[in-house]
Amino acid sequence: MEATVSDERPAQEGPATFRDVFSLAEYRVLFTASALSWVGDYVAKAAVTVLVYRQTDSVALSAAAFAASYLPWLVGGPLLSALAERYRYRQVMVACDLVRMALMVLVALPGMPPWAILALIFAATLANPPSQAARSALMPQILTGDRLVVGLSVNASTGQAAQVLGYLLGAAVAAVSPAAALLINAATFGLSAALVRFGLRNRPPAMTEAHRSHLLRETGEGFRLVFGRPVLRAIAVLVFSAMVFSIVPEGLAAAWAAERTGDGLDTGTAQAVIMAANPVGYVLGGLVVGRFVGPARRLALMRPLAVIAPAVLVPALLDPPPVVVALLAAACGFAVAGLLPVANGLFVQVLPDGYRARAFGVMASGTQIIQGAAVLATGALSERFAIPSVVGVWSAAGVLLMLFAVATWPRPATIEAAVAAARAESAPAGRGAHTPVPRGAAVGDRSGERSRRRHAVT
Repeated sequence: MEATVSDERPAQEGPATFRDVFSLAEYRVLFTASALSWVGDYVAKAAVTVLVYRQTDSVALSAAAFAASYLPWLVGGPLLSALAERYRYRQVMVACDLVRMALMVLVALPGMPPWAILALIFAATLANPPSQAARSALMPQILTGDRLVVGLSVNASTGQAAQVLGYLLGAAVAAVSPAAALLINAATFGLSAALVRFGLRNRPPAMTEAHRSHLLRETGEGFRLVFGRPVLRAIAVLVFSAMVFSIVPEGLAAAWAAERTGDGLDTGTAQAVIMAANPVGYVLGGLVVGRFVGPARRLALMRPLAVIAPAVLVPALLDPPPVVVALLAAACGFAVAGLLPVANGLFVQVLPDGYRARAFGVMASGTQIIQGAAVLATGALSERFAIPSVVGVWSAAGVLLMLFAVATWPRPATIEAAVAAARAESAPAGRGAHTPVPRGAAVGDRSGERSRRRHAVT
């Protein structure tokens, strides 16, 4: 599950339509390229998960195979994301796609041992942070106003739909040839690179040579911005909390399905149904809430949905059959889809200009790392306890976590002040300026604004 962020503030206008968004040629190119890459990724992920579980018969190792694609975000997600601001976004996305295509071809070579496959997949996934950061930063340059909000919602729903298609296709292809599934992934990266190279404008880098500092310092500025400002920090806590429990049914699906054979579904079908359920729910929730619910109502629904999302998974304690597990996971996905776009919209408004890729790196790395850790932890617990008990208790803990996040959510006046402060900071510097976030700067800190004025690009 992916959370995208950017710093373009939507205009105060009525809801945009899907036609408004897809009428833009560049968005259609970016949308298609992203969808291809997502489908290929999930095809490979499903195939590798099945392969490892069949070879080892271990829930923990199967979960580890699923979580391997999240580890690069832990190794260097924010650092690699910061690179995207130094180079042209189109250049970054094409290079990352070509690298991943080449590595997937190597993975598909006959006789490749499982450890080498996992190592190459890990290396290929290292290209994800800069690629996704560049795409996130480019979105506001293509879409403006409420088009951006709708576009982000469409992208998120499409990413979940890609999971459904990728998991189903991956499980089916892996039954015949895991190498074929990996070659499908390589082909999608090649097509994505071609679309981006010939379908997007070659915009200049967001950060000029004059504004570069040490890469570690630039990365640290992104962390200080997100976690040093109360409203941004509250959004991060809410988003990260949602990731802790929502990924678990997918990560444990292979073992869960294997343990519930004889419930009217064969193991492969049961796994596919469980893995696809949360994305299906997310797609429906994203389309319904993001398109047909007005901005004010979205804000009002945000906190109740935050608590409902983990609560619907608690009945897993009763050890229901796979179809019921899938329904619970779909309900969780629907609630999360109503929550994340609103959180992203607030992040968009409170984030000052000039920190797109770095802020994305912090948020995306956090979500990826937390999802991977959650799958590893629940997988390890499932070696000792029944999977339904693990998921049910884990989700009950998620309810408590969400209650805390909701109880500490900033007041409307605090959020309004943060939006005003971000706009005040951004206006003097102009778009594209990259100056350090002052240490200790908080929402409304005028010394930070004066510092930006002194270093503004004219």
